[in-house]
Amino acid sequence: MTRHGTLLKNEPMRRYTSWRVGGVADQLYTPASVQDLQDFLKSLPHGEPVHFVGLGSNLLVRDGGIRGTVVLMHDALTEMRFDGHKVYAEAGVTCAKLAKFAAREHLHGAEFLAGVPGTVGGALAMNAGCHGGETWDIVQHALTIDRHGVLHERNQVEMEVGYRHVVLPGEEWFVAAWFKLRPGDASVAEEKIKALLAKRLATQPLNLPNAGSTFRNPEGDYAARLIEACGLKGFRIGGAQVSEKHANFIVNTGDATAADIEQMIAHMHDTVLREQGVDLQREVKIIGEAK
Repeated sequence: MTRHGTLLKNEPMRRYTSWRVGGVADQLYTPASVQDLQDFLKSLPHGEPVHFVGLGSNLLVRDGGIRGTVVLMHDALTEMRFDGHKVYAEAGVTCAKLAKFAAREHLHGAEFLAGVPGTVGGALAMNAGCHGGETWDIVQHALTIDRHGVLHERNQVEMEVGYRHVVLPGEEWFVAAWFKLRPGDASVAEEKIKALLAKRLATQPLNLPNAGSTFRNPEGDYAARLIEACGLKGFRIGGAQVSEKHANFIVNTGDATAADIEQMIAHMHDTVLREQGVDLQREVKIIGEAK
């Protein structure tokens, strides 16, 4: 018998985004399993807009909220298992948990994921990475689900994969993946993870709500360097501030609105373009309606 997930109506999205901002979603569903998610998607009215959200760590939801349905993957699809030199992980597993699980199983290659503040689903959807590693470097194949609840096994050749950029063949979302890793010493992998987390703590403003890197790094340069060169560190719009610690991070100082943050993103982009001649590409995804 299939367990059923949880459906909430008029749910404030600020509870599910790392910036702690965002208006109300018409409805939010947390699936109990992949099968339950299939059944739920099949039951939705034709044309109902659907958005998948993981940790909400690379996401800005506008103050007017989201029309349609949000599917929340975090704390939902969290199965993870060892399979030879591969690890199967569902989309709701956090990247940090996957990195630590692989290390414990004496597998190398996933350590960099400890520095990615999101879920496996989000990492697959944007080819997340840090410290020289990218998600799709270690993916053998992935499992997706379409708008009609049908599952598909996808290889990388079936989609467009680039730097912080993945395009699936149709309206599909990631529900799981098989990660191909190499055997190695567990203590070496665990030390690498420890060092990576220490560096993250030292260089990123983890004490305030943020969504990670705002812009992609342009080829041969760093977005943070360009933003800092424009004198924008510490600049504020309402409750949104360019972090004093890392110029490519926008922090919520306590009372920011999504509109403050979106305005800040535009200001950072336009200032860098005007003063540095570089057209920064946004890494953060923006959804929903303005208030």
